[in-house]
Amino acid sequence: MRNSIFSLMAFVSLLCLPSWASAQNISGKVLDEMGMPMPGVSVTLVSSTTGTITDMDGNFSVAANPGDQLQFSFMGYQSQTVVASAGMTVSLKPATTDLSEVVVIGYGTASKRDLTGSIVKVKGSDVADKPNTNPVASLQGKVAGLQITNAGQPGQEPDIRIRGTVSKFKTKPLYVIDGIWNDNMSFVNPNDIDSIEVLKDPSSLAVFGVRGANGVIIISTKKAKEGKTVVNFNTSTGVKDIKDAPSMTNGDQFRTLYNQQRANQGLTPYDYALYMGDTNWVDEISANNPMITMYNISVSNGTDKNRIYVGAGYTQEDGLIKNEEFKKFTFSINDELKVSDRFKVGVGMNGYDARLPQLHDFNSALNATPIVTPFNVAEGVYNQLPSEIGGPQIGNPLASVDVVNNGTQINRDTRFVGNAFAEFKLIDNLKIRGNYLADLGFSRGRGYTPVFDVFDADSNQLTPYSGNTVTKVNQFKSDAQYVQQELLLTYDKSFGKHEFASVFGYTRSETRYSSMDGTVLADVKNGFQIPNDPRFWYINVSPFGDIASRVSNSSEDSRSTVSYLARVLYNYDGKYLLNATYRNDASSELTKKFNAWSVGAAWEISKESFMDNSAFNYLKIKGSAGQLGNQVSSIPYPAYPGFVAGTAGAAVFGDDPAIGLTSAFIPNDELNWEVVTSYEFGFELATLKNRLSLEANYYDKKTSDLLDFVFFGGNQASRKYVNAGEISNKGIELMGTWKDKVGDFEYSVSGNITTFENEVISTYDSGSIFQNGSSIVKAGAPIGAFYGYEVEGVYQSYADILASPPSALGSYDVGDLKFKDRNNDGVIDGDDRGIIGNPTPDFTYGFSFNLNYKNFSFSADFQGVYGNEIWRDWGNGSTFAPFNFRSDRLNAWNGPGTSNWEPRLNTATGYNVNNNSSYMIEDGSYMRLRNIQLGYSFDTKFLESISIQNLRLYLNAQNPFTWANNSGFSPEAPGSPTRFGVDTGGYPVPAIYSLGLSVTF
Repeated sequence: MRNSIFSLMAFVSLLCLPSWASAQNISGKVLDEMGMPMPGVSVTLVSSTTGTITDMDGNFSVAANPGDQLQFSFMGYQSQTVVASAGMTVSLKPATTDLSEVVVIGYGTASKRDLTGSIVKVKGSDVADKPNTNPVASLQGKVAGLQITNAGQPGQEPDIRIRGTVSKFKTKPLYVIDGIWNDNMSFVNPNDIDSIEVLKDPSSLAVFGVRGANGVIIISTKKAKEGKTVVNFNTSTGVKDIKDAPSMTNGDQFRTLYNQQRANQGLTPYDYALYMGDTNWVDEISANNPMITMYNISVSNGTDKNRIYVGAGYTQEDGLIKNEEFKKFTFSINDELKVSDRFKVGVGMNGYDARLPQLHDFNSALNATPIVTPFNVAEGVYNQLPSEIGGPQIGNPLASVDVVNNGTQINRDTRFVGNAFAEFKLIDNLKIRGNYLADLGFSRGRGYTPVFDVFDADSNQLTPYSGNTVTKVNQFKSDAQYVQQELLLTYDKSFGKHEFASVFGYTRSETRYSSMDGTVLADVKNGFQIPNDPRFWYINVSPFGDIASRVSNSSEDSRSTVSYLARVLYNYDGKYLLNATYRNDASSELTKKFNAWSVGAAWEISKESFMDNSAFNYLKIKGSAGQLGNQVSSIPYPAYPGFVAGTAGAAVFGDDPAIGLTSAFIPNDELNWEVVTSYEFGFELATLKNRLSLEANYYDKKTSDLLDFVFFGGNQASRKYVNAGEISNKGIELMGTWKDKVGDFEYSVSGNITTFENEVISTYDSGSIFQNGSSIVKAGAPIGAFYGYEVEGVYQSYADILASPPSALGSYDVGDLKFKDRNNDGVIDGDDRGIIGNPTPDFTYGFSFNLNYKNFSFSADFQGVYGNEIWRDWGNGSTFAPFNFRSDRLNAWNGPGTSNWEPRLNTATGYNVNNNSSYMIEDGSYMRLRNIQLGYSFDTKFLESISIQNLRLYLNAQNPFTWANNSGFSPEAPGSPTRFGVDTGGYPVPAIYSLGLSVTF
């Protein structure tokens, strides 16, 4: 693939030779809107590279003929194309700022300057040329208030949070893709995206009711424009690389440290005669030059009656570990037919079919001891780890990748997301529209657990890998259907200085989900093993499967909502703005209905007469308030319990026992969805002839009526869902862009920064604590805060131990961690635990630089976070098996004064391992060069001669540099709403170096 692209580059470069034509000089002058001369204006002969710039008096002279097309452009002003003539004078008008662009909102579109809230628009072209299979990953660092934590595994969805974490159960925003509501956008081809709008404030989110509290991301796919047929083809190929792998001990270092640990535990040195290897397991299981390749083609055609767009894409991505391969095919169809001046219809569909990778991680590679060589050449099998050094607990990582998880799981996802609409204009300004939308998803999978031998050097014989002697088959399927129906009435009216844009609607949606899964073991009693052949990977495999071992499960649920909505956008004289929204949601899951509402107001001060001579080209202040809902819970129908097997009601009928059924939990007819009360205040401005634009927002969100599963007794049936607790999120967003042009150089610099202040205000009661591993939900602390003991140092001597408060946490000695007596009661116990870290950053930021010079383009995007902590959940040692050591453990305490942070090498007591402490906390702040790209667009005049509209080549580097202080693969650690920022050491975010080509016919 790479060779073919390089060959094409060479061919096109040879063809693209400049041409000259004789021309006379055309002279003229350029003035601004006030009639003043404009220096530095670019004057270019259309379809050529011929051009000049105006002098200090606005004069120019360019090689052109009368009747040629000349283009005049200057940053901050509208470009104009004018017929060349001798002595011509051209007047340029100020350009409309990005603040006034048209954006997609819920159930319609609007000019951004007519809105009272915060909506950020990202063009589809900004994500189309980035090597991400999930388009939302490309938004990282580009939108203020949008936190994206990427995962490195192929096809995995990033962790997305908009303006903080508002719930214990869900942080993911609502995705609206061509009108249909969804929980992800992985099935959308980035090249089919026309625009992405990120909605954050109450005035833009209230129309989404109980689904709007986490923010909304609206994706509009491409539609044909009126004109001739356009064909676009683009492709890119990239190679992936692991950056900043953790530093682990090598063979000699491990042998030294392990013997030091054995000495600390009173054991004799280990005899390494059979284990003199020096293996870097991360290198062993890493793929060799993993690739990501994308192909996309689209065809569009539009007339005044019909507009159709068809797109298709294929992506193939290798993982960073051997034998990981992700394949995805997508297609998109949009067709809109104008039946008459009053009636139009349309259909659209996005399709997705993926062969999912058999994913692995690097955990075992980090834990496995380096003293074993991966493969035993003499025996022709893989080696087992030493029985005393992790053998029973950690399988050979290379054997796991090459055999256990190499093509032994076949998973496939298929999805069809479609929409159809009919729109009729009843009278002028009044339209009625019906939408029918559906999302059909199908998942299938079946897999195999093989049996094979490895060599055990301790016994000098072959032994089954991981002790497994029976082959096994698993199989599953799940189907999800979502149907959405809408009837919308829109009324837009202008009279005098008044403008109204209103929408009223009825919507209904229904979700159905069903799944089945099962397993079967081989019938070894009759001498059968299930063959390692996909033809036999079914749970009814015969005669190889043992019917008695067959186990299957199934589940199914459905839910529906009915809603009514209304929204009015009003402005007076184009400068006084008022937005109001109301939505009523009724759900089959609860008895209570939810009422969402918002009110927003704005004042465009720059339109006032007293601002005529102001330095501001645009200035607007704005504010909004509202209540949104959060329709989330850990199970369907949280108010209505199902039945589970229990002892109550159990009986025996003859010789047959009957299992009793009991309520799964206590019903609650008063249960309501979580309520998010949100406020925002801010301003938008443009100045210096629209070169500089700024926006600032203050947001304040409080979630009340948190859904919580509370125990009122000692058994499962005594649980109950209740509304209790509050979470607060507040912060400031700042965004700025500077655009300018100097001669042939056109450049822009933009940046954004967002602060976050998260706190759990209250829980069910004052002492209620929800703990998930090292993370906690506790009143007065940030959600998901890290909870444990604060390390003050390492005990240096017995005198140090005697001078310190005694510990009730287990057996400890000189060289172990010294924990702080936080409550000053003279003893170290569970009451001394507290907040030792916050996974939510103080602020996130992003900034970018773009430069265009003639046919060349250059861009660089940076992204980062500051002020958060990471929980290191790897490399801390284990009490049940010796693991490999982080290189930092070479500095472990080994006598008075040798270390006051790294404890002694002794995992036997578990004192340093099992007691969560700040020893596991690392700095999560980082800055990353997210993307850097160099592109070249070929001369349009030459391309026209070979019937090509555009041809562009580009080089892109993603994540080539990261500046961070953590010891793991990556400072990015996604997770759940209550447990995130936890680095399991599992998988890095790769660097990707790619070459791309885009051609339009």
